[in-house]
Amino acid sequence: MSRKIVFLTGTRADFGKIKSLVQILEDHENFNPFVFVTGMHLMETYGYTLIEIERCQFSNVHAFENYTSEATMDLTLAKTIQGFSSYIKEIKPDLVVVHGDRVEAMAGAIVGALNNILVAHIEGGELSGTVDELIRHSVSKMSHIHYVSNTEAKNRLIQMGELHNTIEVIGSPDIDIMFSKNLPSIDEVKSYYNIPFKNYALAMFHPVTTEFDKMEDHANSFVNALLKDDKNYVIIFPNNDLGSEVILNAYKKLEANSRFRIFPSVRFEYFLTLLKHSSFIIGNSSAGIREAPYYGIPTINVGTRQENRALHSHITNVSYSEEAISNALLSEFKTVKKDTVSFGNGNSAGLFLNSLLGTTIWSLNNQKQFVDIH
Repeated sequence: MSRKIVFLTGTRADFGKIKSLVQILEDHENFNPFVFVTGMHLMETYGYTLIEIERCQFSNVHAFENYTSEATMDLTLAKTIQGFSSYIKEIKPDLVVVHGDRVEAMAGAIVGALNNILVAHIEGGELSGTVDELIRHSVSKMSHIHYVSNTEAKNRLIQMGELHNTIEVIGSPDIDIMFSKNLPSIDEVKSYYNIPFKNYALAMFHPVTTEFDKMEDHANSFVNALLKDDKNYVIIFPNNDLGSEVILNAYKKLEANSRFRIFPSVRFEYFLTLLKHSSFIIGNSSAGIREAPYYGIPTINVGTRQENRALHSHITNVSYSEEAISNALLSEFKTVKKDTVSFGNGNSAGLFLNSLLGTTIWSLNNQKQFVDIH
């Protein structure tokens, strides 16, 4: 009898992380994967990316609208718990898989743990630098199994009292897709999205919920610095956290400028191709910290959102001030050495499958234990 595995996704970013994991289980007779889709995926403002998931033609996809408003993350969490709880009572899965540090992941972990179902957390043990970090660590404590990106993350989970045999280093699953032979060509991507630029940079600026009272100033500084620059930019909307509306309002100043192409969302494989061929990436997206170094792409990291996440020679960290951002944009951007070790080697899906085919995780006690460090 095949095991039922439920994946939960709430954003375009976390779907990029779990896509290869879902696919490898789709192709294996021992597993029956399900995908619970919610959050940004169902919002027209952010591109209604449920369509992208449906294009994958997974066998079992269920959509649930959980959004309340950007100012009520707690109510969104509550609504997601309610919807996911009803879903798993119908599916009766053997394992719930969640990713990262979003409220949707927290909802999935809470529902799984309180219904005596094993929960696996992808990319726990990392530093987020914002309120997301509180969510990530909380999800880890509600999870029974941890699939982490590197040994640093594993060590943090051990420090948090997690059992050694519940933690497996598999790398970051999106690296699997980054080096796939099936990525579209840059010409195909530019044609699909009507991007006329020969050379361009990527810009992605997300809200920091703990700095909401300053986000309007930060967003305007970011946009004004881009306007003063003379380069071409492909801009992708922020996530839907508290503060996203002020960023979208700031972007209105760019709409009539021919140096900018602005998109609510970009298909993950197409985004990777855009990143791979960009001059640099600017903003505060984790893509500048995680994906960019694998392609040798320089990053201008703005503000505090990625604070403490990673240090690389390709990253230039600057404050939110317009002057600091403008000065960074005057730098000469040289191709940097590609990173091939920090977040795995592109075989995360295979390592994930091998773990599920083994016996260790299925023999774990649902009653977690805390391990003291001596």
